[in-house]
Amino acid sequence: MNYGIMAALVSAAAAGVVLLWRYMHARRKPSRIDEMEGHEFEYFCAELLQEHGFSDVRVTKGSGDYGVDILAEKDGVSYAVQCKAYTSPVGVKAVQEAYAGRDYYDCMVGAVLTNQYFTKPAVEVAKKLKILLWDRGYLDEMMSERE
Repeated sequence: MNYGIMAALVSAAAAGVVLLWRYMHARRKPSRIDEMEGHEFEYFCAELLQEHGFSDVRVTKGSGDYGVDILAEKDGVSYAVQCKAYTSPVGVKAVQEAYAGRDYYDCMVGAVLTNQYFTKPAVEVAKKLKILLWDRGYLDEMMSERE
C-alpha cells in the first residue's frame, strides 16, 4: 500500500472534520447562555443540575471558592463543579481548578461545565486527573430536556 496516498487521505479527512465542525458551530444560533456573565451562568447551571436530579445544590461564594462554583450531590456521590461561560474553548486551567476544588471540598467527583468545548490538552489532563468534562453539547442536551 502506498503510505503517501494513505497519509494524504487521512489528512484530507481530518481537515474535512475540522471544517464541518467550524461550519456547524458558526451556524449555531447564539443562546441566552452565551450572553450570561459568570455568576449568572453559575446560578443557571445550579438550577439545571437540580432539575436533573442533583440535590443539596449550592453555589459557592464568588472569590476564594478554591476553583469550584457549585457543590452538589446525586445518588450519594458528591460533586464539585467548575463553571465556565466562555467565548472560546476551555483550557487546562479550568480542569486544574476543578481538580484542586474537588480535593479541597472532599468531593468524590470533579467536573467542568461550560457553554463551549474543551481544548485537546484540557481533555488529556482531565483524563489523567479523572475530571468530568461537560461541554456545550452536554449543556444543550440538558437544556433541551427541560423544554
